[in-house]
Amino acid sequence: MRLYIISFFILVLLAVAFIFGSQNEQVLTLNYLIARTEMTVAAAISLFTALGFFLGLLVTIAWRIVRKSKKVLAKNKSLET
Repeated sequence: MRLYIISFFILVLLAVAFIFGSQNEQVLTLNYLIARTEMTVAAAISLFTALGFFLGLLVTIAWRIVRKSKKVLAKNKSLET
């Protein structure tokens, strides 16, 4: 049940971000370290919202893997002694 609530909350936030972005059609210039690009505010908001979502998902998965591996190591150490 908790997973459904969190998923719903994330989808609502993404929908609000995309709706907000679709209302802004001005063009802005993004300067990277080695490049420059022009895109609409809607595209920039969509891009960075999706990028943030996937980075957060990646960090969460990595954190869970590390946490599980620490539990396994602790369990193995306790069995050895």
